[in-house]
Amino acid sequence: MKRAEAERRLRELRAQIRHHDYLYFVKDRPEISDEAYDALFGELKALEAAFPALATPDSPTRRVGGAVFDRFPSVPHAAPMRSLDSDRDEAALRRFDERLRKALGGETVRYALEPKLDGASIELVYEDGVLVQASTRGDGVNGEGVTDNVRTIASVPLRLPGTRWPPFVSLRGEVIMRVSRFEELNERLLAQGQEPFANPRNAAAGALRQLDPTITAERPLEVIAYDALAVRGGAFETHAEIMDTLRSWGFQVPDDRATATAADEIVAYHAGLLARRDDLDVEIDGVVIKLDDLAARERLGATSRHPRWAFAFKFPPRKEVTRILNIIAGVGRTGIVTPVAMLRPIELGGVTIGRATLHNREEVARKDVREGDLVRVQRAGDVIPQVIERVEEPGRERGDPFTMPAACPSCGTALIERGPFTVCPNGFGCPAQLVGRIVHFASREALDIQGLGDESARLFVEQGLVRSLDEIFDLRQDRLMALEGFAQKSADNLVAAIRAAATVDLARFLYGLGIPEVGVAVARDLASHFGTLEALRTASDGDLMTVEGVGPKMAEQIAGFFRDGRNAAGIDRLLTKVTLREGKARPAGGPLQGRKFVFTGGLTGLSRPDAEALVASLGAKTATSVSKKTDYVVAGDDAGTKLAKAEQLGLTILDEQAFLALLRKHGLEV
Repeated sequence: MKRAEAERRLRELRAQIRHHDYLYFVKDRPEISDEAYDALFGELKALEAAFPALATPDSPTRRVGGAVFDRFPSVPHAAPMRSLDSDRDEAALRRFDERLRKALGGETVRYALEPKLDGASIELVYEDGVLVQASTRGDGVNGEGVTDNVRTIASVPLRLPGTRWPPFVSLRGEVIMRVSRFEELNERLLAQGQEPFANPRNAAAGALRQLDPTITAERPLEVIAYDALAVRGGAFETHAEIMDTLRSWGFQVPDDRATATAADEIVAYHAGLLARRDDLDVEIDGVVIKLDDLAARERLGATSRHPRWAFAFKFPPRKEVTRILNIIAGVGRTGIVTPVAMLRPIELGGVTIGRATLHNREEVARKDVREGDLVRVQRAGDVIPQVIERVEEPGRERGDPFTMPAACPSCGTALIERGPFTVCPNGFGCPAQLVGRIVHFASREALDIQGLGDESARLFVEQGLVRSLDEIFDLRQDRLMALEGFAQKSADNLVAAIRAAATVDLARFLYGLGIPEVGVAVARDLASHFGTLEALRTASDGDLMTVEGVGPKMAEQIAGFFRDGRNAAGIDRLLTKVTLREGKARPAGGPLQGRKFVFTGGLTGLSRPDAEALVASLGAKTATSVSKKTDYVVAGDDAGTKLAKAEQLGLTILDEQAFLALLRKHGLEV
């Protein structure tokens, strides 16, 4: 075959294969058999092999994979890939609707409704109609470049059809694995003696990030596109127009789409999809509500994390039935010993569950659950598994009632009862508590030791490198490098961070100790009131109650913590290795004297402790709960029930920019 003839035939083959891909993945209406399709694909591969100069980057043969990578490059997104504000409470949905209508000043509101796909988010960038880049969501600003892997996914057009596309377009979609294909994949893996995947989402995300694209090509992945992130040289007016255009370009788009103009219609759509959830071939965990008008979206804008024009109305947690194999007692950071049910593993909301909390001894007695019982389990917030109730089994003999152990299962100390809770009082000497204490002590609000998280803390305790909290400061590079996961640089960085943290503000140190009832705000109040650790350690219950916000119960807990001999010995050891900066007294007077602030949600430019310290420097106070006495509620990203209560009470609500403006007004440079 001559070159000109080969070039013509290659164009025909590529066009035919793209046409059949569109019919198969988008229309679900294939016109030819798998054998006929394979024959076309085989001819295309053979011709490109014979005429390599005629191979193109958008050829369907690029789907078979390419070179193996050592790591993925970091690439910037064309526009931020923000997450969605979400809630499963209908009241939160209605508040979103009310806020949006108020912000639009009475304009007609039309929503686009779609299932919320549970997969791996992806950005696809096309230049002159050709796929040039694909990246994972990453941190929302930069993602991992997985272009070669995505090229192996047959439902992703490598070239957009026709000519009516903009010179540049960035699209957002979800990489998924259909439930039926996921089950087939797991059957194959089991037959080969390999570990099966836990759920379709994990399987899809794992396949997308394979360093060898040929492995990605073997997985049954699909991409469903659902938005345009950025467009240059063209424009859309509505979300509906985007969806229609994406479908015409050969993309799969979400099924079961709808529109709504009122919150009641959204609630009905949500209920209908929830009822069909388990019958769908894709995993979904809620519905997405988007403003249809793109110009109105632009006016509303976004916070640093969420667009203000969209909301995810989540589904309630899944519930399943399984059997309790045994009940163990687990020890947490604060010494509370929690009964934990070890379960026959079940799939719950896309995750394999093997254990669930029983909260405390009174809860176990109230629900009357025992080893061997059949129980109903749910994931609270789709995260923490918990036993809801026992399922009756008439005629089945039950095990003995559960009783809490008399001694701590970690250190052997005699346990005490504190209300409904069972507690190990050996705070600084209990290995199980020590892991949690290390993580808390190193947290951002405490000593802020970067690189010292749960995994490292557990490793240090298990290996005997840290047997008490003060021994954190004895860690050295050579000992760290002998541990799995540590290299020269990571060991150097951690030791440097620990040394830097050895001089610390009294307030941060107090919070880091994990004193019962003492959060960030109370720690700051105690530090500024007493000034020194010694004054606080020797304070009576009455002295403590002179600090605003410290009541009898809190005073008893704080004084009891410092009077405990084991705690006192642990603090004394810490003081041989830590230098404390004394607390600064709260300024008398100040432009915000007597005002009370409550913070909710996350701030982007300030940490919560820093924000609270700034208002304190102006004479104001902070509180953890909203009441009629609250003067300002500062609402950041993911603001929760405190914001809702503030709205109900008609309080002054500041977003982050308004809060910073208030600080500047009173002379602070922020």
